[in-house]
Amino acid sequence: MGRATGTMLGAAIGDAMGHPTEFLTYEEIVASCPDWRRLPLPKKARVTDDTQMMLALARGLRTAQERGPLAPLRVERPVREEFVDWWRSPQNDRAPGMTCLRSCQRLSRPERRWQEASDLGSKGCGATMRVAPVGLLPDLTERQFSGVAQLQSALTHGHPTALAVRLLATGTAPGELSGLLRAHARAARTSYDEFWLGDLAAHAHDHSPEEFIARGWDECLFELDRLDAALARPSLDADPCGITGAGWVAEEALGTALLCFLLLPDDPVGAVRRAAYSSGDSDSLACLAGAFAGAHHGEAAWPARWVERIEYRDELLELGAHWD
Repeated sequence: MGRATGTMLGAAIGDAMGHPTEFLTYEEIVASCPDWRRLPLPKKARVTDDTQMMLALARGLRTAQERGPLAPLRVERPVREEFVDWWRSPQNDRAPGMTCLRSCQRLSRPERRWQEASDLGSKGCGATMRVAPVGLLPDLTERQFSGVAQLQSALTHGHPTALAVRLLATGTAPGELSGLLRAHARAARTSYDEFWLGDLAAHAHDHSPEEFIARGWDECLFELDRLDAALARPSLDADPCGITGAGWVAEEALGTALLCFLLLPDDPVGAVRRAAYSSGDSDSLACLAGAFAGAHHGEAAWPARWVERIEYRDELLELGAHWD
């Protein structure tokens, strides 16, 4: 079925489709393409920093797995190296977020602990849009999965969040996602894992590690409330960013991308188009919606003519095949 390959390709396809519409108003998008169902993938399907950082994370995780069972230092070292390499790369010319740039610059100093490099004042979507490969890792315990997801986020953004790729990649029905994510958020709400995060919370303004971690989960729970309300009154033709948020921050990126996928769970191409045809962080939203759809439907979700011209195609296929 190729769920990992479908996830990697879907994220990159969504990223490339949403790139031209990012920063446009909804009216401007409508003027250039009146029907969201016909939004095209650009002939030159060039991705943004979203896919570049997803690939960097995937390479780092693959290296970490080759070195043995996943643990904090074994994950941090190769992922940190890949992030710094991305920061230094001449291909890093896709208007990347300032949080990622600042944090990677700090990570480039080997004497600096990663907890001191993380930008604790940011909860942008930069950690959410790249996290999909974590959901593809096989044979992890629940604690390892949660720890790796939070650590990769905290290397740049000191605001951990969750993603649904793992559930979809293991066969969870789309209709069950919201309830399962809500149950997980409630169970993890005050669970600060010092083994994976170290003293990160001590660098924040919260009174305790439990308060630090609960702040992130509470915002995720609020966004899931908005998602459920939107699904109770589904609207395919309204700007999704006007319903669950523009996606510039982590929990809104998760919620709005999930909304687009769950409105069209059996139409992966339609879900990506709906997310890209939006007034907010269109490339990140479509990137996430594509990852969800690819994890659910597998590699066959994506038209061959799109796969042929997506930037970084060979590496996306290689990494997908590695986990498939």
